[in-house]
Amino acid sequence: MDRKIVELTTLYEVAKLASSSLDMDTTLNAILHALSVYLEMKRGTLTVMDPATDTLRVAASYGLTKREMMRGTYKSGEGITGKVFETGKPFIIPDVKKEPLFLNRTGSRGDIRKENISFIGVPVKVRSKTIGVLSVDRLFSVNVNYEEDVRLLNVVASIIGQTVVLHRMIEAEKEKLVAENTLLKKELKKRYSLPNIIGSTDMMQDVFESVEVVSRSRSTVLIRGESGTGKELIAKAVHYMGTNSKGPFIKFNCAAIPEGLLESELFGHEKGAFTGAVADKKGRFEMAQGGTIFLDEIGDLPLVLQPKMLRVLQEHEFERVGGEKTIKVDIRVIAATSRDLESLLSTGQFREDLYYRLNVVPLFIPPLRERREDVPELVDHFARKFGAQAGRQVRFSQDAVVAMTGYQWPGNVRELENVVERTVVMSGKNVITAADLKLVPVQSRPAVTPAAHMSEGLPDAVHDIELKALTDALTRTGWRQAAAARLLGITPRQIGYKIKKYGISPPDGLMA
Repeated sequence: MDRKIVELTTLYEVAKLASSSLDMDTTLNAILHALSVYLEMKRGTLTVMDPATDTLRVAASYGLTKREMMRGTYKSGEGITGKVFETGKPFIIPDVKKEPLFLNRTGSRGDIRKENISFIGVPVKVRSKTIGVLSVDRLFSVNVNYEEDVRLLNVVASIIGQTVVLHRMIEAEKEKLVAENTLLKKELKKRYSLPNIIGSTDMMQDVFESVEVVSRSRSTVLIRGESGTGKELIAKAVHYMGTNSKGPFIKFNCAAIPEGLLESELFGHEKGAFTGAVADKKGRFEMAQGGTIFLDEIGDLPLVLQPKMLRVLQEHEFERVGGEKTIKVDIRVIAATSRDLESLLSTGQFREDLYYRLNVVPLFIPPLRERREDVPELVDHFARKFGAQAGRQVRFSQDAVVAMTGYQWPGNVRELENVVERTVVMSGKNVITAADLKLVPVQSRPAVTPAAHMSEGLPDAVHDIELKALTDALTRTGWRQAAAARLLGITPRQIGYKIKKYGISPPDGLMA
């Protein structure tokens, strides 16, 4: 066949193959196979510079095994392939056994001293920059016009260079799209976020979305959830994202104040209203004027004060203790409770009208055990927080995070925070493992039971009954002593004495 026809046919096939597949390996291997057919070449390789290792590696081949391809690595300037890359000029070896620089690194040629092989290498360039080397083996013949081969291979190398660049651009664009898609999914999952509150699970995202919506109104909000789930943080988010954010945020725990002082603390008192009232005093509702009052543990509000609370919610007015002047307030009320208000309604401990007036916009904060996917992020957050306080960088190992993710967390986020803080402080380590945590399984925690003290005799029986009543009351109120005291009909001082007397202590993660 005429040489010109061979060259044109070869270039036509190579150009067609260059655009035939989006898979670069498939395309390059097909091009090298085409060269073997039309140029009668015995072997062919394309080596490309790997910027990460500064090494030329075989990217495609014809006539080489995978093992041989893996052996074909060169530094710039090393061997004939390295020389072609370094100089950017073609290299012709009519007979490889006579060339001392020829390395035969792939080992594909066997004993080159017994081979009659010619070797041609041309640089693969893109915009005058050499990115690799195209090389072919031909059977040695005195009739071969190597200059014609070099001219043809230079054109093919140019096509290959453009193909490599095009495929790299496609791969880069694909990676960019994948990264953008991942980021968009991440952003979509975290479409709502609140300051100081961590939670990317669907349940927490629903909470965040509700906060976004309710913060734009002035409606009363009732936040439900177990102790330690972050109800106060949610209340603050509603306030500071709302229209009255410039006003004060006043928080008040209905279970933390003795019943005799509750009314005065909430509504204030006039001078002389009772013994010790030596001056007028504003209550929390007055202090919250123009802002928000957060009533935590509203389920522990005594029944006698509930009508007055209802009036504030409905009429936005009240009188101080011992006063006759009606005080008007412009405030938003956010209440929270860890108690079962519906059960309190059924037993008559909570007014139905107050319940419905509080429950205008209910928000439920899920317990941590129902959103375990948030645990690793919370652990990382608290580790950085308490690590910074300790003056060192702290992280929790994978086994520690797995152990914490599988834990029940009866004290929820508050317990998790306490465990992280305690472990960071006590371990003194920069990397904390599962062995450092000392987590006690919930079902294995020691419980105070009357059966442990049962014995004959009236004193012991009284001991057992009183101990059980104390433990039950503390458990029902989340180990809040003031609330438990009211439930038992005794004073906070008395319950404190009895707790000390019986040596009662709360489960890990709960504060008395």
